[in-house]
Amino acid sequence: MTKDKTPIKVAIGGFGAIGKIVAEALDKGIEGLELVAVSANNTAKADAHIARHFNKPCPVMALGELADVADVVVECCPAKYLSDVATPALEKGKTVVVISAGALLSNPQLEQLARDNGGRILVPSGALLGLDAVQSVGQGKIHKVTMVTRKPPLGLNGAPALVAQGFDPASVSEPTKVFDGTAEEAISGFPANLNVAVALGLAGPGVDKTHLEIWADPTVQRNTHTISVVSDSADLSLKIENIPTEENPKTGKITPLSVISTLRRLAAPVVIGA
Repeated sequence: MTKDKTPIKVAIGGFGAIGKIVAEALDKGIEGLELVAVSANNTAKADAHIARHFNKPCPVMALGELADVADVVVECCPAKYLSDVATPALEKGKTVVVISAGALLSNPQLEQLARDNGGRILVPSGALLGLDAVQSVGQGKIHKVTMVTRKPPLGLNGAPALVAQGFDPASVSEPTKVFDGTAEEAISGFPANLNVAVALGLAGPGVDKTHLEIWADPTVQRNTHTISVVSDSADLSLKIENIPTEENPKTGKITPLSVISTLRRLAAPVVIGA
């Protein structure tokens, strides 16, 4: 006889290229999970979409209210709103799934909030791969971590570091290195592009010990990340080429799928790669 369990209540903070896909997957049905609310910049537009396309319409609420109705709050909004999503949830001892990993560096108080109140912060793999393996070798000694990111030049358009230099991505005609340093140094100059570098650093020896190269490369059509890890237990070579979403070319299709995978693991009877 199967024991009935109360489903885990999930709220989505943000209803754009990532949040909408995650919310739709929950609405279609994921065992052990229930969509109870979303937040959106345009409430009327989100309400209309949910009314037309969702099997079980849910309310559209303010970011700070999501933790009042949910066990798990998923941050799928611009990085500057991370604290608005995470703080109320962590104060209540809830779980927060964070897409904007880079913003964790500018919000160090969130980890302490989670520790003090019994909350949790989960960072999905997002547009990266192999974080479980990096964490595993990190239980021993990691000697070196390097990531080389290659993006179509327009994918770097608006990056603060390039704007400050007067660098025009549209003028790039051959592969051009635009950054060489640590992940910690890169996130302030490329905040919309490199949450992956921070996630890698957090999984490994730290963002200050994760070396990063960024290339504006007109020969690639996909955001491409190549990772090399040297450790005392295994050497890793990993490469991923992300297909962009139609709604936002800066967001890979794998990113919302990674969030959905993370949520499934919360309720799954069997978890692979834990």
